[in-house]
Amino acid sequence: MEENICYTETISSKRTEALFIALTLLFGGLFLFWVTINSLNILTFVIAGLSLVFLFYVINYRVLTIRLTRHALELKFGIFTWTEPYDNIAAWSIDKISWPMRYGGAGIHFMFINKRYRASFNFLEYPRVVVALKKKSGPVCDLSFTTRHPEKVLQLLQQLTAP
Repeated sequence: MEENICYTETISSKRTEALFIALTLLFGGLFLFWVTINSLNILTFVIAGLSLVFLFYVINYRVLTIRLTRHALELKFGIFTWTEPYDNIAAWSIDKISWPMRYGGAGIHFMFINKRYRASFNFLEYPRVVVALKKKSGPVCDLSFTTRHPEKVLQLLQQLTAP
């Protein structure tokens, strides 16, 4: 199995982790404060829910693993994995999108870019590569992901997708 791996990269972000920890603590603190001054109501559960969502983010979106095997691009973010066979990749490039879309969040996001639905596996402070799919994967037309070495990833995609 290991001989099939052409490239692997593991990325983490202290800034993103700190943001998610801060949001978990903020909503956890608000929950405790709200419970002490009020009885349980819908807002209490919303605040608790937000705290739990960001706790999940702290745990799940700690490390992004990129693997280029002989057969597919594999992205793993905590419990979520995306595998895209090379025969379904039409094109690849550096991801150049507008500032609000680029910094719209870390983790896994889904968005429309140029009227194409995209899944994005990312941290905020690193460059991204985008691959266009030949055939949609569900509603997803494009897949983007953070990498510290975009030129190397693009070069390997060129080699691995060649007939």
